[in-house]
Amino acid sequence: MTTHTPLVLASTSPHRRMLLERLQLPFSCLAPGVGEEELPGEAPATRARRLALAKAHAVATQHPDAIVIGSDQVASFEAADGPQVLHKPGNRETCRRQLAALSGHCARFDTAMAVLHAGREIIHCDLTQVQFRRLDGLAIESYMDREPSFDCAGGFRIEGLGVTLFERVESRDPTALIGLPLIALCAALRELGVRV
Repeated sequence: MTTHTPLVLASTSPHRRMLLERLQLPFSCLAPGVGEEELPGEAPATRARRLALAKAHAVATQHPDAIVIGSDQVASFEAADGPQVLHKPGNRETCRRQLAALSGHCARFDTAMAVLHAGREIIHCDLTQVQFRRLDGLAIESYMDREPSFDCAGGFRIEGLGVTLFERVESRDPTALIGLPLIALCAALRELGVRV
């Protein structure tokens, strides 16, 4: 990549921006303006890939000379009545319900990344599995008091006190759970000639 090739993150997420800043490359952030509706019967990993690619394409059409990075994460867990997608709770009551449902269960986080440049598409999806310990009401209320995470899928932050809720985390890339798999991103950028 020459010094004038722009790098654009198709996201306004502060978490993704902070992750990309770790690479110490100049970049800009743009809102992709892509709806995140679910399609009936769509698997979480498929949805994450579809949305990551859609976000990258939305920004790439406006900036065809840039290297554009799109990302999306879908959180889910196996409920008694089948797979259930976990959304950003948005408020305390929804967060309480989600954390109670996750108590003693394993949640999966499919984090997809799409990197586009000059007609090339590099797509990757990372799976992180989080085993929650058994959480009583006091543990849930205490967590929400100390770290309200109503803007995070599942209602917790692994980069903060969320780790107090877990028994274990299984992942090839710990940054994927925060929202952008940096190991795969670095490989994609090197493939496109960026020195990382």
